[in-house]
Amino acid sequence: MAGGYAHTMAEWRSDPAQFWLKAAEAIDWFEAPVTAFDPNAGSYGRWFPDAICNTCHNAVDRHLPTRADQLAIIHDSPVTGTVTKWTYSDLYARVNALAAVLVDQGVSRGQRVIVYMPMIPEALVAMLACARIGAIHSVVFGGFAAKELAARLDDAEPALILAASCGLEPGRVVEYEPLLSAAKELAKDQPPVLYFQREAFPAKIAGNDGDLTALYGAALEAGRTVPCTPLAGTDPLYILYTSGTTGRPKGVVRDNAGHMVALAWSMPNIYGVSPGEAFWAASDVGWVVGHSYIVYAPLLIGATTVVYEGKPIGTPDAGAFWRVCADHGVVSLFTAPTAIRAIKKEDADGELPSQYDLSKFRALYLAGERADPASIAWAENALKVPVVDNWWQTETGWPIAANPMGLETLPIKPGSPAVPMPGYEITVLDDDGVPVGAGTMGNIAIKLPLPPSCLPTLWNNEARFREAYLERFPGYYYTSDAGLLDDDGYVFVMARTDDVINVAGHRLSTGVMEDELTSHPAVVECAVVGAADAIKGQSPMGFVVLKNGAASDTLEAELVAKVRAEVGPVAAFKRVIPVPRLPKTRSGKTLRATIKKIADGESYTVPPTIDDVGALADVEAAIAAYGA
Repeated sequence: MAGGYAHTMAEWRSDPAQFWLKAAEAIDWFEAPVTAFDPNAGSYGRWFPDAICNTCHNAVDRHLPTRADQLAIIHDSPVTGTVTKWTYSDLYARVNALAAVLVDQGVSRGQRVIVYMPMIPEALVAMLACARIGAIHSVVFGGFAAKELAARLDDAEPALILAASCGLEPGRVVEYEPLLSAAKELAKDQPPVLYFQREAFPAKIAGNDGDLTALYGAALEAGRTVPCTPLAGTDPLYILYTSGTTGRPKGVVRDNAGHMVALAWSMPNIYGVSPGEAFWAASDVGWVVGHSYIVYAPLLIGATTVVYEGKPIGTPDAGAFWRVCADHGVVSLFTAPTAIRAIKKEDADGELPSQYDLSKFRALYLAGERADPASIAWAENALKVPVVDNWWQTETGWPIAANPMGLETLPIKPGSPAVPMPGYEITVLDDDGVPVGAGTMGNIAIKLPLPPSCLPTLWNNEARFREAYLERFPGYYYTSDAGLLDDDGYVFVMARTDDVINVAGHRLSTGVMEDELTSHPAVVECAVVGAADAIKGQSPMGFVVLKNGAASDTLEAELVAKVRAEVGPVAAFKRVIPVPRLPKTRSGKTLRATIKKIADGESYTVPPTIDDVGALADVEAAIAAYGA
């Protein structure tokens, strides 16, 4: 779409239906949409209701005439010491082979398939094979706890599970078969598991389970093919579960047509990536970033996607990301701020990037949690390219707010993911649902309808969808994020609404306090929570991860002074506790609610998405030592 950001937004606002029908021209359709949006379908309407399409066809088959020999997938695995490269022709053969296996197993259109795999290229093949035959995939990241996996089995009721036998992490092997067996014991039904065998720990095949390696290999050798199933544009492509407050996970539904249109639009316009270029989203296929920007978006436009089985540090060092970018000619890297902070902790002066040829590298994109200005500044200095925050959710599937580098590079304001993307009319509301002025913090909401790719519902639970997202502020989608819009229309996402603390009647953003803490040269990252206070209701408590050797007797006083100077005495900020690491999810989000429970001395349940359980013990020990 030609023109800069202002022109593009004006084009969308003047005729949203025509804007998205024009964007839909980037997709191959069996029957092209005539109607962009049906306002009478579902809870707020549905996109491209009359389209007939197939996502696998658009991600794989349609590229064969023009780029059969171009690389589609590069799998870089420092934990195994291997690099695997597949062309679009290779990918076509492999996806067809696995689709044939699914058909042989009796899987058909509309049935669900759980994919339980680590960061291996076969995970992408499994997802695309499901899309090819119209099965609905639900990816659960490899190593997920048995109880939580069972909850997803009960909700999705899959016909089949495609799993790897194990995952590999630095220094350890995560065996998947015991977790799957335990989950099946807990679940209502016991669907068969087909195991892709990995040498480090082959699974023991028993009962109704099978050997995916053998079945897939035979189908590949025989050159079997399966045609793409024509699907309604509103048919689900996948279900992706997010943790729910009731203990039952929320199954976010993504439909085929709107998903393709939005992602295909985003690659050239937001990320500035062209067909044939290498794009790397350093995430996991179990998370929405992995779905959107490891698997679907790069392949939809004919780019090359990098799949990485490793860590930002320790495989082997803090230069791992820059080595991958250099080796594979990556033009843009998308990762979480927590990965940058981990690298920054090991390479405080930003010396490692200069050891690699990053001449093709154009931009670093951050998402997953709020990007603190100090980490953005470090990355800009180390990489000499724009460092661009963007904000979105599992529910939306693509950025709500971003700096549209493909349209134009807008001024970067550290702490802001920049401006709303087409389709997202962002409004900040007070607790009564009244819009507030620029610079005033409140509840971030999006005026309905949501744009293409955003969830139309939750799997088998329309009532919960309405309650969670639509009823809080009628006419709006409730993001559960708090923040503000400035005079230039930039969005500042300051905290989850649950993380806005109330100190003696004053609603304060933990994000502002965290920005001040991380701006201190001794602090790598931090979390501020509102600990219970008998007098004030809540009082802020800061937890900081320090650079090596940065601790001092005066550090707490320095940090308290910085926060009080910015926020004022009303914050009553007095406590700063050093910790060796913060407890986080595998996607990099800091578990502030759990930290708060520890600070308040309450019992807590270990979150199923936690990356390292030992970090909780670190917080408990640090609080105990501080109190002593």
